[in-house]
Amino acid sequence: MTRYVVVGGGILGLATAHRILLDRPGASVTVLEKEDRWAAHQTGHNSGVIHAGVYYAPGSLKASFCTGGRLSMVDFCREYGVPYRICGKLVVATRPEEVPRLRALHARSLANGLDVRMLTPEQAREHEPHVSCVAAMHVPETGIVDFGAVCRTLADLLTEAGADLRLGTRVTAIHGSVVETTGGEVSADVVVNCAGLHADRVARLAGVRPEARIVPFRGEYYELRPERRDLVRGLVYPVPDPQLPFLGVHLTRTIHGSVHAGPNAVLALSREGYSWREVRLRDLAEAAAFPGLWRLARRHYRYGAAEVGRSLSTALFVRSLARLVPDITPDDVVPAGAGVRAQAVRRSGDLVDDFLISRRGRQVHVLNAPSPAATSALAIARHVVAQLPE
Repeated sequence: MTRYVVVGGGILGLATAHRILLDRPGASVTVLEKEDRWAAHQTGHNSGVIHAGVYYAPGSLKASFCTGGRLSMVDFCREYGVPYRICGKLVVATRPEEVPRLRALHARSLANGLDVRMLTPEQAREHEPHVSCVAAMHVPETGIVDFGAVCRTLADLLTEAGADLRLGTRVTAIHGSVVETTGGEVSADVVVNCAGLHADRVARLAGVRPEARIVPFRGEYYELRPERRDLVRGLVYPVPDPQLPFLGVHLTRTIHGSVHAGPNAVLALSREGYSWREVRLRDLAEAAAFPGLWRLARRHYRYGAAEVGRSLSTALFVRSLARLVPDITPDDVVPAGAGVRAQAVRRSGDLVDDFLISRRGRQVHVLNAPSPAATSALAIARHVVAQLPE
């Protein structure tokens, strides 16, 4: 019996453990999660969008995993009764200079096999009556779901299949076939690192020098007050900056009926820093000593300053929303928490734009899995398991 140990209890770790049991009957699977609940960080703090694959370069892992993952996620939700909805979204150009980028996005979407359509402002308002734009693109395949509910379902399936699920268990060292944890030693023939915000640290515990470092970016959300939710029917996104991995402040109706607004993107002062008050000196010192962060900051300091401004000023944040839906005012929104994105950055200061998955002997390390990782989790899991030694 091969003993597989998966580090990380977010959607990717749980999906990978589930795929191991599906593909390798009789395997022993242990999942180690340092928190006291599943999906405690990235998975549990996102806006719940099932992405269609609009933004990703054709032929990239993101594009292929998103396409397969979206279909697999919908099938999984249908099979196990997880609520979801395919509601579509609009990507809107609010200024004439954004239209060429929107048309390039349209061409990329077609290359990725999506049934997208360019719209006039009048046609866009048929989907979203309160939106303002000079042109728009409709993406009918986009959906919404509660990824936390997906994780709870995966955990239940793993328990039923006999997996050993350990919450509150942090990995402290990896030596050959022994994984040392705060709950004792665990024997492992194969280790899969799906530790998200701490993926590079877990890799170093295993003796691997990852080619990139995790830099945490906090995304802060507001939500529309219940009486103003009728301003948004589905999802409304701006045209993104192709030089950055962030999609810009957008509006998202969730599966539970609320409407989230955000996120922005500011450097977090801790790998689990969900507010400006959460500071961890070890994380700050490690980030400050990493030359890639300083090179990244020099290239994008104007963008970074604007994001900090949105973080500190509700009025500035709402101004970005009002570009999309002019009827939104500061009185229409209330704070709605934040998430932290694990963004891999190379020493050169380049952002790792695609998924980064590395195999070292009997270990596989998922070193960069940003959006659309939740959408793609089942497809990524299949890819990871295919790389694992028997």
